[in-house]
Amino acid sequence: MGEEKGFLDRIGEAMDEARAKASEVGGSLVKKAGVAATDAKRSVGKATTAVGKQAAKAKRAAGSTAKSAAKSASRAMDTAKRAVGIKKAVKRKSGKAKKAAGRKTAAKSPVKKGVAKKRTAVKKAATVRKAAKKPAKRPVKRAAKKPVKRAAKKS
Repeated sequence: MGEEKGFLDRIGEAMDEARAKASEVGGSLVKKAGVAATDAKRSVGKATTAVGKQAAKAKRAAGSTAKSAAKSASRAMDTAKRAVGIKKAVKRKSGKAKKAAGRKTAAKSPVKKGVAKKRTAVKKAATVRKAAKKPAKRPVKRAAKKPVKRAAKKS
């Protein structure tokens, strides 16, 4: 019986060792699975961040490109406006120069000055005569309007 008992003890010890080994292996497997899950989460986070950064970068690039294009367009517009303004100014100046060249630069003679003064005096006298001839207008009297009778409200 002692021998049998020793044999059964050995089997029990072997089973205990097997159980311990199995739980150890299971524990390490659980650890490995946890580590793998954590790594996967970390990778997903990194990828999300990278994608977000790329999108932001692209957005900034597009915005700055659009801004620079708008700026250059406005510069071109300003340049064109200035060019048109310069052309108009040149036209004005040349027109004035032509008029000045066309004018007679000789001073008026005293006879012409006298004639001009006489004309203005005659015109002034004519306007004074016209004003004296017209009788003063009297304001038109208007008849007072009769107030409109309103119908009494029925209660």
